Amino acid sequence: MKHIKGRMDESILVCVYYGLNGERLIRRGHKLATLLDCPLYVMTVDAQPIDAFDAEKSRYLELWKQLTDELEVEQFIVKDNERRPIQKVITEVAINYNITQIIVGQSAQSRWEEITKGSFLNVLLKEVPFVDFHIVAVKRPTEDEIYDTYEKGVRAYLIKDGESYKIGFSCPKFASLEGIFFKEIGTDFDNGIFKFTYNNKMHELHISEGLVIDPKLIPAACRPTI
Repeated sequence: MKHIKGRMDESILVCVYYGLNGERLIRRGHKLATLLDCPLYVMTVDAQPIDAFDAEKSRYLELWKQLTDELEVEQFIVKDNERRPIQKVITEVAINYNITQIIVGQSAQSRWEEITKGSFLNVLLKEVPFVDFHIVAVKRPTEDEIYDTYEKGVRAYLIKDGESYKIGFSCPKFASLEGIFFKEIGTDFDNGIFKFTYNNKMHELHISEGLVIDPKLIPAACRPTI
């Protein structure tokens, strides 16, 4: 059962797009919503229909859904097959869900980059003057945001290799565990983090030179076998 929010005069919307920073923005919104004890909504917008998403987009969508369920977010809103300008979609959702605060990420590689342009922000402020905007610098390095040190995630597979487990990047013919691998920036080896979902929860394994550092963290029921 979800926690009954104490304040209904405030509500927060987090806008996410594909990449490493979606999880960070959702968690930032959750912290703020927890402090205010108010509803939290998460939204993503895409011009393609969901059934046309590639594997990477589908995986991000799945991870965000798992995270929003875990954090008991009020609703995860997916606006697919959307042809309207982003500001029109944001405005519509803000009005429909009585949003008072919006969190978006500022990134040179993100579709939300245009949010930082004064003209775009001015349009939103005119259309939804009751909303406060939080522009988060997603590239800002901080000690508690380790994902700034990793490359864009790619699909990968966990495979049993003798007594160890290694990652591969082509789908094997035998049993494997599918997930997303985030490689450390500036390394020639497969060092990084392997993330996957199991039993409706997100799991994370640290990888060194292609091998799982601590295999005991792999749930026994989903461990690959030869």
